[in-house]
Amino acid sequence: MSEINRVRSPEEIAADNAKAGADAKPVKDKKALPEMHIKVYSPFKTYFDDQGYSISAENETGPFDILPHHHNFMTLLKPCEIVVRTASKMSKIRISGGLMHVKADRVIVFLDI
Repeated sequence: MSEINRVRSPEEIAADNAKAGADAKPVKDKKALPEMHIKVYSPFKTYFDDQGYSISAENETGPFDILPHHHNFMTLLKPCEIVVRTASKMSKIRISGGLMHVKADRVIVFLDI
């Protein structure tokens, strides 16, 4: 039987996975990760306006996350806690509702509308 068609044992698979995990290097340069511009604001205050790796919120269908390269998206937000993650921190913003617009690696959250 050729090596390509041979069925591998669970032990062989586990050994290969362990070896691959040992070779994996953590990302040290956070700037190498994709980012998007995130702005969260109301008519009289800006809560967040910077680059970030993700934003989490909640709409009528439940909690969701937006990551870089997300498709264009617009939704009404329910009262929840928005979580914005950056290279250096995680910001939490409690909201009573709002509108989120995602387009071309830019996320805009309008509050108090």
